[in-house]
Amino acid sequence: MGRLLNNEKDISLLKESELLYGSFQEMVEMQLLYNSAIKQVSTKLEILNEEFNVKHARNPIHHVEGRLKTPQSIVKKLQRKNMDISMKTAKEINDIAGIRVVCAYLDDVYNISEMLLSQTDIKLIKYQDYIKEPNFNGYRSLHLDIEVPVFLSDHIERVIVEIQIRTVAQDFWASLEHDIRYKSDKYVPKDICDEMLQSANEIATIDLKMQETFKKIQNI
Repeated sequence: MGRLLNNEKDISLLKESELLYGSFQEMVEMQLLYNSAIKQVSTKLEILNEEFNVKHARNPIHHVEGRLKTPQSIVKKLQRKNMDISMKTAKEINDIAGIRVVCAYLDDVYNISEMLLSQTDIKLIKYQDYIKEPNFNGYRSLHLDIEVPVFLSDHIERVIVEIQIRTVAQDFWASLEHDIRYKSDKYVPKDICDEMLQSANEIATIDLKMQETFKKIQNI
């Protein structure tokens, strides 16, 4: 028997489930599943960060942010892909659960990626390196779509989590670019797009300089 609606959060979940043509219980279970996957990967990253600190006396990870895609965003993505609007097809989307890992230096991005992917319970689904090959607008980040096991009371579910690993500088640019391009209801002229691309390239140069400066200090 499913849960009863007993508070504002439950009522909100019911409305969200209606967007995806599913039951209230299905929405509750879906959110539990993906939130659990986010917690599990976040814990893995926290452990790696602490271990690195013990071995090298510094933390490669500046901070970690997790987010669960809203039903509204899921519906829009399904519509763009011409897919059925349902709970079942929603699970075919790789970025319902997302984690952003912000690192100090470029080397840290790849070190964290390698350490995470070396764990035997993680399966790599997709690897996109927008640092070595930036996006058309200058966006830089390392994207990993990974599959992780979520251990429930009577079975194991394998859940896909999208991880974006980037430097502090790359995150600074990406956050502002997102505000300008996606959160504005105004058309962004080409000259402003060109300016943002130039800024991304300048920030990338600074990233490299800071990496080299750090290496020099380490060798003193």
